[in-house]
Amino acid sequence: MKSRGIRFLTMLPAVLMTVVLALPAAATEQAQQRRAARDVRQETRQQARETKQDCRAADQKMNIECRQDKRHTKQEGRERARDIKY
Repeated sequence: MKSRGIRFLTMLPAVLMTVVLALPAAATEQAQQRRAARDVRQETRQQARETKQDCRAADQKMNIECRQDKRHTKQEGRERARDIKY
């Protein structure tokens, strides 16, 4: 019985080191994915603004239709960001 406990205690540091070394790599990858998704969302915001400005400048649609175009553009960006993040 004591030999099992001793064997466990001798293996414990190796197991803990493996876990500790693996965590930063996963955290770094996740952080990179979050940054990439954030960048996509920020680019999308600008694209959405430009979409609405172009729509209003063309004066072919009512404001509500331009607003819907902007919302659609932003939703597409959110979906792309989710694809990157998850």
